[in-house]
Amino acid sequence: MSQPPVIAVIDDDHAIREALEDLLSSLGYRALPFASAEDFLGFPGRNAVDCMVVDVRMGGMTGLDLQARLNAEGAPSPMIFMTSYTDDATRSKALAGGAHGFLEKPVDADVLIGCLASALHEARPY
Repeated sequence: MSQPPVIAVIDDDHAIREALEDLLSSLGYRALPFASAEDFLGFPGRNAVDCMVVDVRMGGMTGLDLQARLNAEGAPSPMIFMTSYTDDATRSKALAGGAHGFLEKPVDADVLIGCLASALHEARPY
């Protein structure tokens, strides 16, 4: 029996982390919530994460900063960004960095589910 995919939820808003954790768990994923990019980077098991759902704007390191850092380290897990502050430059930078989605808050659950399925299929094609 295979292990469920592990999804990191990185957002400084507790209510959003909790809602996404509930949604992901109901879909059979293992959700790991983090209040900041720095918390995620300090997590010793981060190499086991199959996909990340990341807020663009957070206190401290932003989602785009996290993406750049993980890309520089090589072979990052797929990322899906979400934000309340959409602008073309940010969207373009996230997508150019390899993001699998750039979603506007409040996130449409069906769109998020589709992005996750696509990202996970690419990351775990078996």
